[in-house]
Amino acid sequence: MSSARRRSGWLEPTAKGAHVSSGERKQVIKPPAVRPGDVIGIVAPASDIKPERLAAGARELERLGFRVKFSPSIFAREMYLAGSDRRRAEELMAMFGDPEVKAVFAARGGYGSVRLLPYLDEEALRAHPKIFMGYSDITTLLVYFQQRFQWVVFHGPMVTREFADGPEHYDEELLRRTLMRAEPIGEIDTAGVAVLSPGIATGRLTGGCLPLLVSTLGTPYEFDATDAILFLEDYASKPYQVDRMLTQLRDAGKFRAVRGLVFGEMTECLQHPNQDYTIVDVIQDRLADLNVPILFGVRSGHSDYRNQVLPFGVRATLDGYRAKLIIEEAATSKP
Repeated sequence: MSSARRRSGWLEPTAKGAHVSSGERKQVIKPPAVRPGDVIGIVAPASDIKPERLAAGARELERLGFRVKFSPSIFAREMYLAGSDRRRAEELMAMFGDPEVKAVFAARGGYGSVRLLPYLDEEALRAHPKIFMGYSDITTLLVYFQQRFQWVVFHGPMVTREFADGPEHYDEELLRRTLMRAEPIGEIDTAGVAVLSPGIATGRLTGGCLPLLVSTLGTPYEFDATDAILFLEDYASKPYQVDRMLTQLRDAGKFRAVRGLVFGEMTECLQHPNQDYTIVDVIQDRLADLNVPILFGVRSGHSDYRNQVLPFGVRATLDGYRAKLIIEEAATSKP
């Protein structure tokens, strides 16, 4: 990929229609936006999938104006995985290398993305920046693409989950604004979001599913939270498990240089229905002394209603007085 030099603006053109952000942070590569009629490649990097769920998700993507493409081998299964590690890695590589495919969406999470990493050809991938979207176990790949290639990646709906369930399960307007327009995204809908700690901070938005981020510690793929607006979410972890993971991140120094924290809805993160404390109490107990703004309840990841896509790698502002999250720049470049 050709290098880019800083000019008067924030963005610099680079190869294959992508753009590079300059400044105090590392260069960031923004994939080209998608347009109606573009092909979305569907991959299963983790757990196995059901054909009927994939068909339903594909129909919804077609309703949005896209065409879809997936490998016949996507329905493979080995124990709890969508086929062998090599099959899943080759499927992912093929979608990024296919010139017809303009974006790559994960079919689902589950488990297994981390097992692909040794099989990926970094140089081949680096040459083809594209929109890549998913959450949950896909966090592993979001971190990998961000930190190995400085790509902007997308924490958002998956094909056999939200897309298969229909338009009420994801925020269609935000999806179009984020993936199809190479312009600043602005405020996302934060109705119902709570302020746990006030303040205002601007930084690089990043993060993902809490257990998956913790699992990177001590590995070659460890996530970087320096100068970040760090987004954390999870599903069905017990409060003491969330406490343990937040404590581990503290002990690993991951909160020392964060500028702000944003939590997802933390759906079903409770011990039992009659417990006399909430997951918010746990978060405040572990993090209140950080003296950074903290929001709780953004609908991205494991959320049952209007799942929101969040672009990781772009500049964002967390307003801990008005409970607002503002994406300050475009997440894509012009195709």
